Amino acid sequence: MTLYPEIIGTGSAVPEKVLTNSDLEKMVDTSDQWIVERTGIKERRIADEKTTASTLATQAAWKALNAAGIKPEQIDVILVATVTGDMPFPSAACMVQKNIGAINASALDLGAGCTGFIYGLKVAEAMIKSEQAKIILLIGVEILTKITDWTDRNTCVLFGDGAGAVLLKATKEKKGILGTYLAADGRLGDMLMMPGGGSLHPASHESVDKRLHYLKMEGNGVFKIAVEMMEDASLKILEQTKINPSEIDILVPHQANLRIITATAKRLKLPMEKVYVNIDRYGNTSSASIPIGIDEIRNGDKYKPGMKLLLVAFGAGFTWGSAVVTL
Repeated sequence: MTLYPEIIGTGSAVPEKVLTNSDLEKMVDTSDQWIVERTGIKERRIADEKTTASTLATQAAWKALNAAGIKPEQIDVILVATVTGDMPFPSAACMVQKNIGAINASALDLGAGCTGFIYGLKVAEAMIKSEQAKIILLIGVEILTKITDWTDRNTCVLFGDGAGAVLLKATKEKKGILGTYLAADGRLGDMLMMPGGGSLHPASHESVDKRLHYLKMEGNGVFKIAVEMMEDASLKILEQTKINPSEIDILVPHQANLRIITATAKRLKLPMEKVYVNIDRYGNTSSASIPIGIDEIRNGDKYKPGMKLLLVAFGAGFTWGSAVVTL
């Protein structure tokens, strides 16, 4: 008997504070026109000093639970995709478990950069198909603005904070996660990283002075590889699931850059009206971008039960991956 992970509830959460491109013009040498033309971003949400990854993750989790009518103690596993947890340990997943009272759940974090949510889908799919779990809470959350170098005009315009959650439940019907595809190439990791804070460059006066605790990115190089790998991942999962691109109702790409999104859609021969875009409102929220999109689609005017979504992401590592799911 084959089991499938059905999506039974979704939720999302973003901070209240909005940082517009006009605000950024007063902080660094940039302009609204420059940002919009190169990224598609008009504004992003910024967490305050008291808001952490587990704060937003917990808010999104409660919304997903309420939408599904599931009690916290029914959850078997909590998976949190993040690279900006509250602290190196304990995990953000354990903090969410405590906050919602999911006393029967195991909990772990997944670190795959912007592809983290897709990696989480793979883990959830495997656990449900192997009958190791019946109900899984999967969250993607990032507080990237707290590791953003606000003096670097090339990167500080890109990122925002947010969280998205999905509840997955085992079902015998062929729906939910229909397939997942993952890939990585660690040889390219130096192009997108935060050097400080680990065992290589532990916190010190020197690491702080060198600004090693901020995100570093080679933008042009990342852009070129992201376009290629997101197309490849999309084609791989369509081939794996034997689904024609025309059968996809909505493409939900990681919201890194509008030019990457449009290039991916063009290569898949999908019209932009079938592509979900919210980067203009939230910026790049890394592992949270796809689950936020899923939640907005599920609660939007165009939602139809059973619609097929193609999810695809590319992130630090480098990692990339894709999935086809039904809502």
